[in-house]
Amino acid sequence: MADLTYKAGIVGLGFIGGADQISGDALGQRVEDLDGTHQKALSNHPRVELVAGSSRDAGRRERFAERTGAVVYDDWRRMLDEETLDIVSIATYTPVHAEITVACADRGIRAVYCEKPVASTMAQADSMLQACERAGTLLTFNHNLRFHTTYRRLRDHIANGGLGELTSVSVQWPTGRLGNVGTHMFDAIQMVTGRPVMAVSGLLDEAGKPDCRGDTFRDPGGWGMLRLEGGLMVSVDAADYARVPPRIRFNGTEGRALTSGHAIDLEYWETEQREHWPADYSEGTGMDRAVREIVDWLDDGTPFPYAAGEAVRTLEAIIAFHASHRRGTWVELPLKGPDRDFVLHSG
Repeated sequence: MADLTYKAGIVGLGFIGGADQISGDALGQRVEDLDGTHQKALSNHPRVELVAGSSRDAGRRERFAERTGAVVYDDWRRMLDEETLDIVSIATYTPVHAEITVACADRGIRAVYCEKPVASTMAQADSMLQACERAGTLLTFNHNLRFHTTYRRLRDHIANGGLGELTSVSVQWPTGRLGNVGTHMFDAIQMVTGRPVMAVSGLLDEAGKPDCRGDTFRDPGGWGMLRLEGGLMVSVDAADYARVPPRIRFNGTEGRALTSGHAIDLEYWETEQREHWPADYSEGTGMDRAVREIVDWLDDGTPFPYAAGEAVRTLEAIIAFHASHRRGTWVELPLKGPDRDFVLHSG
C-alpha cells in the first residue's frame, strides 16, 4: 500500500491543532517551540492529505484554510459526515475528547490521534477505548516523548540492564499543571521503565495559579510519590510556581540517566564513564514520528507501539493524585468507587 494516500482532518484548529500563532499568543507560547503540531505533522507526511478542519472560531478557520487549502467547518459533526477521512486529529479541550472519539469510531474512521490528557473522567476514557476497540479504530494520544528516539533508546537500555536494577526515579517540572504537563512525565516514566503506576500519594499545590486556558479550568501541580509495579518509587516535585528545569532521573545500581528535553545524559558509578545522547530530530518531531507509525499501521497493520490503555493508566494516575490529596492516603490503581467519578478540570 506504499502508494496509497490517506485523508486527514483536524478537530480544533488552535495552537497545537492548527499551528495557529494567534492562539499561541493568548497562551504566551510560540508554535515554533512546540514539538510539532497536528497540522504540520499530518502535512509533513508524503502520503497524508490534510483535507479538512473544524473549529467554532471563525478566525481560526480562516487562517487554517489560508495555510493549508483545506475545507473548513464550524461543526466537527458536519466535517465527519461530509468528508471521507482515514485519520482524525482531535486537538480540542479535554472535556469533549470522548464525544468526538466515539463519533469517529462510530463513523468508521480508521485512526484517531487525540490530544492529552485523555479525558475528564475515567468513564469517558473507558468509552473511548470501548468504541475504538469495537470499531477496530486505532486510538493514540499525543504523549510525544513516547515517539522520540532517545527515550526509546533509554527504554531499551534499561530493559537490557544498562543501569543495573532500577532503584528509584525522580521527576520535576515547572508550571504545575498535572493534567497538561504531568501527563507527559508520568507517561514517559511508565514507558521508559516498562512499569505501570500501581499507587499514588499526592499533595496538590493550592497556590491558586490561574489557568492559562481560562477560568473554566484548574490544573494544579503538587508533590508526591508514585509506586510502580515491582515497588519502584518515583518522587514528584511540580509546584505551580516552580523555576526548576523539567527533568526525569532514573537511578540504577550501576548508573543513572537524566533527561533534559529530548537529550539524555548517563553516568556510571564504577567506571565514572559519562555519555551524552543528544536530541535526535533526524526523523522530525515526535508528532512526525507518531503520524508515520499511524500510517504504517494503516498500510498493513504494523503493530503500533503505544497501546491506548497505557495512556488511560496515565490519566488514572493523575486522578489518583487528586484523590490522594482529598483523602490524605495512598490511592491504589485501578481506581474504584467514587474516585472513578472525579472530574479532572484540565483544558
